[in-house]
Amino acid sequence: MKAPVDRVLPDTRSRILDAAELLFVEHGLDATSMRMITARAGVNLAAVNYHFGTKDSLIQEVFRRRLTELNRRRLAELDRLEAAAGGGRIKPSRILEAFFGPALELASDTENGGSTFMQLLGRTYTEPNAFVRQFLAEEFAEAIGRFLGALYAALPEVPREEILWRFHFMMGATSYAIAGTDALQLFAGRFDDADPTRFKPRLMSFLLGGLRAPLAEYPDEAR
Repeated sequence: MKAPVDRVLPDTRSRILDAAELLFVEHGLDATSMRMITARAGVNLAAVNYHFGTKDSLIQEVFRRRLTELNRRRLAELDRLEAAAGGGRIKPSRILEAFFGPALELASDTENGGSTFMQLLGRTYTEPNAFVRQFLAEEFAEAIGRFLGALYAALPEVPREEILWRFHFMMGATSYAIAGTDALQLFAGRFDDADPTRFKPRLMSFLLGGLRAPLAEYPDEAR
């Protein structure tokens, strides 16, 4: 006996979020209209207004529904590492794996929308949208603070400002790796292993190398 249709199809709220997520990747946040979203989701504008109110609120929910779980997994892994270390130092490689690993796993999820979302997140980092950047800063605040603290403790010989910059560079490299492989093909031709699960070891090695790189030397006037 077949299940009722309303138990098989995604609920209206999920359909709207899925449609918006796909369209934001295809057209960008600003260029995607509410009319485009309702057409893709197969709902009317009243349904979007009922569930989200405004486009800004819809954008927030598109990010929040996956970021909440992503950051929960990151923090749970960091808690486990800290408990195992018993107050001692944690290897920087383990810290990076705990932060970037869950993101790469999400990026490899092509069945439940994780891949689409990570493309959106990666591209959003480079879009000049002050509203979204402020929202993401608030969503990432706890996780970023905890992981930076762990890196400071793991690398006490490295100035904190330097770690902060390197973490910034690592975030950029990961975002580009997830969302920017199309650009690489423009000048490198066919590019294999674009699946995050396959390039993960290569990327993690690159990130760790950047974190452990010798400190840069600056002219006296630049200090």
